[in-house]
Amino acid sequence: MASTGIRRRSNRLARRQYGLVAAMVVVVFCLACRPGRAQQVALTAEEQAYVQNHGPVRLCVDPDWVPFESINSQGEHEGIAADLLRLVSERTGVTFRLVPTTDWDESLEASKDGRCQVLSFLNETPARNEWLLFTAPVFNDSNVFITREEHPFIDDPAGLTGESIVFPRGTSMEERVRSEYPNLRIVTTDSEMDALNMVSDRKADMTMRSLIIAAYTIKKEGLFNLKIAGRLPNYANNLRLGVVRSEPVLRGILDKGVVSITPQERGRIVNEHVAINVQTGLDKALALKIGLAFALVAGLGFAWNYKLKKYNAELMRLSRTDLLTDLPNRRQVMDRLDEELQRATRYHRPFAVIILDIDHFKSVNDRLGHQGGDRFLVAFGRILREAVRSCDLAGRIGGEEFLVLCPETDLEQAVQLAERIRAAVAAYDFEPGRHHSISAGVAAHLPGESADALLARADAALYRCKEGGRNKVCVL
Repeated sequence: MASTGIRRRSNRLARRQYGLVAAMVVVVFCLACRPGRAQQVALTAEEQAYVQNHGPVRLCVDPDWVPFESINSQGEHEGIAADLLRLVSERTGVTFRLVPTTDWDESLEASKDGRCQVLSFLNETPARNEWLLFTAPVFNDSNVFITREEHPFIDDPAGLTGESIVFPRGTSMEERVRSEYPNLRIVTTDSEMDALNMVSDRKADMTMRSLIIAAYTIKKEGLFNLKIAGRLPNYANNLRLGVVRSEPVLRGILDKGVVSITPQERGRIVNEHVAINVQTGLDKALALKIGLAFALVAGLGFAWNYKLKKYNAELMRLSRTDLLTDLPNRRQVMDRLDEELQRATRYHRPFAVIILDIDHFKSVNDRLGHQGGDRFLVAFGRILREAVRSCDLAGRIGGEEFLVLCPETDLEQAVQLAERIRAAVAAYDFEPGRHHSISAGVAAHLPGESADALLARADAALYRCKEGGRNKVCVL
């Protein structure tokens, strides 16, 4: 670890000089900074009885996964996961009792042998499905490739030969890469930090880690010889709560609490934990060193700023993209809706919207599980992307609901587009021998109409389709 210490000392000046610039990287994770209003979720009589009659739920966590979660020196759970779980607890009435463990492997074993009932912040995998039930995702975070500066951009890892990728032991991403990319040589190590240091020290060519973890650690440790070199759209961390299979009622309660958390609340919590404290005071010795090294730092700064702009552009794109389907997310769609409405009003141009909903999607999740449901949504997103026109914007606005914005489009043209999308979905073979349908509500903008009123009419048209038997296009 001597080389690591030398590297950290040599990078201390760069960290202080560019701390403020690096802070821009994490700004994109704050989707909104205002806290959402807390609210109680509606529980069934059975669920209410469970909350009243059971004591605190035994919880196991990863004790060293900063900033997602950790156990501090006082034995308390802290981090992004801890704050999100507090929201779930407030809204469901379920209280948690932390079961301390030394590492993530022990937490997994504790959930298997009954010492804890719930695991926080983990991906769903076939192996874990054997003893756990999973909630909807508590948090979504893209996985990215981390390489040294000189490594080329990774578009398709299947095309790499003779390269190594390092993972902390026991991660779900290691399982997937090992099975889907046998061309890569897998190396394992003890921790997130060890994995990044191995890449920095040329002991491995790359690692695949959480985007938030990567940005946080590179900034914190001053590993400026590392970069984000690409990502795979379907390799997101859909982090859920895992509940032991003997507790289906508890899983249902926690699932309702998870679904109640808004994107704004998630953004606020992430911003609190991935914020950077910029120091403004320097001692005399450090000031002298900065003066002597100014020319070198300035030169490095120009190069770093240029590269940082590229990274920020990619991070901003990711913050406005649905990590599962790779379509625009709700934030981007709603921003674009406001822009198109202003343009249509100013220039008196036609504009229409289409709200799409996958029929009976709950049955897909019930039959195939959450992973099967995710695969279904990925396929649907691909169909939607291919069916819309180049001038349209199609995005995912929640669960199984999607919105298509249609500039320069009147009601008749929007109905034709919705029918084309409906037919493409009906013809697609999502599962062997199984086809699925969608319902679509269409509305064209009326003079002086607000965005909320336009969406409300499209939603009412969609509801009419649902009442009328589904697999239809309706207008209002």
